[in-house]
Amino acid sequence: MNETANVTPAPAEPEEDLTPEQLAARWEAEAPPAAGPGANLASSVLASALGAAGVILSLQLGLGTPAEPRPGLWPFAMGLVIVVLGLAQLVIGRRGGEGEKFSRLSWLVLFGAATLAGFVALMPVIGFEIPSVLLCFIWMKYLGG
Repeated sequence: MNETANVTPAPAEPEEDLTPEQLAARWEAEAPPAAGPGANLASSVLASALGAAGVILSLQLGLGTPAEPRPGLWPFAMGLVIVVLGLAQLVIGRRGGEGEKFSRLSWLVLFGAATLAGFVALMPVIGFEIPSVLLCFIWMKYLGG
């Protein structure tokens, strides 16, 4: 009689019974590979460039004063924050952890942004309710699995 046929695999350890160190080690083993310093540099430069574009475009709208703000004041502030954070990531990010490489799941972010843009484009045409329901359905079905 074959003894290996009667051997059942040991049940996997439930996550509730793992110590924080064991759980962190499991997550690290399952994580995608690191992207490397080139990807960190590229993402920092891209974020800073997008923030700078926002600052320039908001200046064209006019800033006004805090007492009488013009349309460009808040976009200016947000663009400035993005520039500062992008530059901070450029300097400090070299000492931090590595970002993840792009994988098949990374494209879901682009899909989410595209559907959000479609939501914004449909709102003036057919109102708020129908695009909201469509966006919720699409995100739950495709992004949420």
